[in-house]
Amino acid sequence: MATPRLTQQDMTEAEQRELKTRLDRSRIAHGRVLTNSEINHIKKTYIDQLMAAREAEAKKTRQVKKKQTYKADKEATFTWSASTPARGRR
Repeated sequence: MATPRLTQQDMTEAEQRELKTRLDRSRIAHGRVLTNSEINHIKKTYIDQLMAAREAEAKKTRQVKKKQTYKADKEATFTWSASTPARGRR
């Protein structure tokens, strides 16, 4: 099950600011306005990093949730007397 690709609307405000900062840093480093191809390449690499980080976080939470799930006691056996009323049915 592949997760859908993130878009800028799906990002938090902090992530959007980080993307703008990366674009500005790249523009300053090149000393000119970036082409559409360069902008798209920067966006694509940042989104790939975000998706990988989110997937790693989701994997950790799944592992923790799996550890915390209820595990039945294998030593215990089912007793009918525990599940039936002591006085019988009325």
